[in-house]
Amino acid sequence: MFVLGCARSGTTLLYHMLLSAGGFAVLRSETHAFNLLEAAYGDLRVQRNKERMLQACFDTRMFAISGLNRNEIRAKILADCANGGDFLRIFMGQIAEKQGAQRWAECTPDHLLYISRIKETIPDALIIHIIRDGRDVALSLDKQKWIRPLPGHGKQHLMVAALYWEWIVNRGREEGRALGQDYCELHFEQLVADPRLVLGRVSTFIGQELDYDRIQRVAIGSVAEPNTSFGANSAAGFNPVARWKESLTVDQLLTMEGLIGGTLQELGYNLSRAASEDSRLHQLRARYRRYFDFKFWVKTRTPIGKYLVSKDLSWL
Repeated sequence: MFVLGCARSGTTLLYHMLLSAGGFAVLRSETHAFNLLEAAYGDLRVQRNKERMLQACFDTRMFAISGLNRNEIRAKILADCANGGDFLRIFMGQIAEKQGAQRWAECTPDHLLYISRIKETIPDALIIHIIRDGRDVALSLDKQKWIRPLPGHGKQHLMVAALYWEWIVNRGREEGRALGQDYCELHFEQLVADPRLVLGRVSTFIGQELDYDRIQRVAIGSVAEPNTSFGANSAAGFNPVARWKESLTVDQLLTMEGLIGGTLQELGYNLSRAASEDSRLHQLRARYRRYFDFKFWVKTRTPIGKYLVSKDLSWL
């Protein structure tokens, strides 16, 4: 099971709901198996690459909280791992066995860009893509300062975050739709408004009953404490939906909807007003689509990309 989506879209909430439902191996960490480990160490059929990847893995918080024995997992990886999918099957499979769980799930948001690779290396994988209103995601990404604009575009940081949301969501949807019945799309807003209904859909998709009452009782992680950039405590209560209505100025909203309005509407989100054509916004959108595509190509296809990815392993 893979719970994927653009960062700040609710992947952690849905993942923790699955863990709280029972039957899943509990690992409260992203694995970054495809976007960092496999990307940094290349062909894992090569013994030296596996050794280097394992050493990096052993130094992570992810491994520290897994409860696994280094010698046991090392022997299995060296014997049976040829790619990121094999690593994840062995690693999560060992955790599931140790915990007496029947299944495992994974929720690294950036794996949304690797759906084809996931399915290639884990043929029985099921993919859930959780989608959230790009205006709210842009606000959250911008607050975290995760998406950096190109030089000279410093004042466009919020709009660049919105463009990143559109880029990664559309790439994920394109790869996901090719999987047919092994791919499912959910909306964060619906999960928050009617969790029983949405979890019923997930239950049917994964072939496992998800008892919402049990989920509320167990309440792992963000089920009990929201994973938010904005603070969960306020007199009005916690409401993560449509923050953009209060947070964006009229000009910001017009610009953002001019950039990503088509995708918002395609996904069923209403715009604040009719989108207008603006050649400058069209050029900006096209430029960042090329930029994000190029960055992903460098990361996955070039030696310098592998080197830079290896420097990101501190995320684990």
